[in-house]
Amino acid sequence: MRVMAFLLVLLVGATAAMTAGAAEPVPTPKMIFFPSGSTRGSVGGHVLRGNRDLYSVKGGAGQIMTVTITAPDDNAVFQIYEPGTQIGRDADGLLQFTGKAMAHADDGDDATRWSGRLPRTGTYLIVIGSTRGNARYSMDVKIE
Repeated sequence: MRVMAFLLVLLVGATAAMTAGAAEPVPTPKMIFFPSGSTRGSVGGHVLRGNRDLYSVKGGAGQIMTVTITAPDDNAVFQIYEPGTQIGRDADGLLQFTGKAMAHADDGDDATRWSGRLPRTGTYLIVIGSTRGNARYSMDVKIE
């Protein structure tokens, strides 16, 4: 009887450990497309507190990109990362970004508007989060 109880405890413990270690998959960024003949595109959404919405946009070296986000409660912000940025999860399961952020659009900058010359050709990552609570937002991206 003791052996059965011991095995049951081991089985329950192993199952709990496997479940706790199972991380959520890393989300794939949604591509921002511009209408034919246009240099700008818009997206909108709702990001839950503590989560991130991910978008990607293609740009060329030397082009000027302008990103503007608006939220009814002024609580949506973004970061922009250069091409080649990797998306993963840290030990706590939170999204982490390994790559170079654009100046003044890094984590902690709380950017709501950014404009600058793109240093490289490739796919740029835009990460949207909330400064407090859940956030509804609309974001405009222009590349010329």
